[in-house]
Amino acid sequence: MAAERPAPKLQVNGRPAVWVGANFWSRTGGPFMWQRFNPEIVRQELRVLVQHGLNVTRSFFFWPHFMPEPDRLDPILVDRFAIFLDLCHQEGISTIPTFIVGHMSGENWDPAWRGQLDLYRDGWLLAQQAFYIRELAARFKDHPAIAGWLISNEVPIYGGSTDPRYGKSWAELTVQAVHAAGARQPVSLGDGAWGIEVTGHDNGFRLRDLIRTIDFVGPHVYPMSNDAIRQNLTAAAVCELCHFGKPVILEEFGCTTDFVSESNAAAYYRQVLHSTLLAGAVGWIAWNNTDFDLPEQDPYRHHPFEQHFGLTRVDGRPKEPLLELRSFRQILDQIQFTRCERAPTEVGLLIPSYFDTAYPFTHPDERPVMRQILLQAYCTARLADLPPLVMRELDLWPSVRLLLCPSTKALTAPTWQRLEDFAAAGGTVYVSFFAGSTAAQRGPWWPNLDQRFGVRHQLQYGLVAPVEDDEIVLTFERPFGDLPVGTTLRVRVAGNEHGRAFLPVEPAEATVIARDQHGRPALLARHVGSGQLLLMTYPLEYFAATRPHANPDEGTIALYSALARETRAAPPVSIRAPDIWCDRLVRDDGTAFLWIVSERDTTAVVTLETADGTELLHLTTGERIAQPLELPPYGVAVLRLAR
Repeated sequence: MAAERPAPKLQVNGRPAVWVGANFWSRTGGPFMWQRFNPEIVRQELRVLVQHGLNVTRSFFFWPHFMPEPDRLDPILVDRFAIFLDLCHQEGISTIPTFIVGHMSGENWDPAWRGQLDLYRDGWLLAQQAFYIRELAARFKDHPAIAGWLISNEVPIYGGSTDPRYGKSWAELTVQAVHAAGARQPVSLGDGAWGIEVTGHDNGFRLRDLIRTIDFVGPHVYPMSNDAIRQNLTAAAVCELCHFGKPVILEEFGCTTDFVSESNAAAYYRQVLHSTLLAGAVGWIAWNNTDFDLPEQDPYRHHPFEQHFGLTRVDGRPKEPLLELRSFRQILDQIQFTRCERAPTEVGLLIPSYFDTAYPFTHPDERPVMRQILLQAYCTARLADLPPLVMRELDLWPSVRLLLCPSTKALTAPTWQRLEDFAAAGGTVYVSFFAGSTAAQRGPWWPNLDQRFGVRHQLQYGLVAPVEDDEIVLTFERPFGDLPVGTTLRVRVAGNEHGRAFLPVEPAEATVIARDQHGRPALLARHVGSGQLLLMTYPLEYFAATRPHANPDEGTIALYSALARETRAAPPVSIRAPDIWCDRLVRDDGTAFLWIVSERDTTAVVTLETADGTELLHLTTGERIAQPLELPPYGVAVLRLAR
């Protein structure tokens, strides 16, 4: 029943390609680099990237400078960009030019002639954008340093949100301008992938609408969290949400060393690089190549922290995150990454359609909370060594053994029958109760709840059953997975007056597996055909999602691990530690590679549980590795598996 996990490779000239690089501004001027262009300094800046294994930059046509008036490009700046391309080619690095660069590092910059015209709707301005893109693409399309094209830099910030019809038409027209110039390299929008499918907020740039127009999806991810593990895994979860059949390139990520120590910045890079690789990303472009010393120049005057996102210092010396990129690139080369795929999985994570569909008379404030819940469930699954396949409610569902529906208030009516049919065919469906995060039609939108789960619920109209304890203690009265009778799991409670609630039920035909400290049924199973529907009466994932420093949420991790073992969905390698996880890639010759990722801020001694006959081998020497293994704080180890 294992399902393939998506990780489509980028195709350049008919061959799979991997981009590992940096967003590029020269330290001479940031967005003003083309007016202060210094070829020798640019060469030095490119060379240090190449020396550390980077093979691509993302470069920028700063729109106010490159197009000083309608129907005209600045010939001096265009010639300077040509020199930049020659330097890239000479140094052995390619670049992805970005056209509509109006937003940059905390400020929007307009061409003087734009006025208040709508970027997406005004016909004349659309024609000017098409002219600009077409002329630049035509000039440079045959240069060997060009790897791809991006239409904009974060256009939802620069042009604002828009109606989805105009977001789609703007994308069509601007991408067509690239193609009209005869350019054949991959092209995408540079919009950050912040549409409703990823964030729950509809900014008009819907991935479902855009996916036929673009050649890759490019998320920009800069999370701010109150939990270290959610912080480390947010970019990976975002990449999972971006899978719509095209390659996923992590187009922007990084951190300023004004906000984080350099060693902790390196740890963050390590976590993001490896977790997003295991989430199906196939390219990484860090923000950005260099620090700046431009305190008097906007945007750095009013956003001073933007000066220190660099992989190198102002004098060109590498910072620790650049060393992480070098190590990462070396691993990709060692495993021959373009020949690798993610290992199949038996576990699905269901995304309710209410997250990415604006149904009438539903409350938009529910969507951000759904995203929090999904991120927390993703973290919990990862920490239980379950590589979850994101499955959207209204799409076709691949065949898996275990389908997780965490803290779910609502699914459409037909989906509930799909879940029952899924179970009848041999799968296990886990659904945890959630009343919702607002008062809008608060309660479970679960038709035929009693019959479907084999219970009799005791809810009262207009009210929730509040959880008054600070902790839920689950005691298992039946063996479940690897949890024997008498096992207790503890989960801390959090949330607002709407969500901090449970589902009071009495068993009918369902079997009680675990009860809470008050003797109330907490986990119940109803067998359907050759599978089962599991009901958790507490929103465990919501509790953790709304709690600072919640992870590792050991009780829920243990439950997820038991779910996998109960349903034979557990992977062949696992780790009992709740703050260390593992996953696998498989090369086309059958060679399997194991990633071990520590979320611990201290040194970890790790013992793996493996299938009989499985050996751990050194990645390059092939020598057998004895257990236990030692990982540094937030460390990552990559091994070969052999049988």
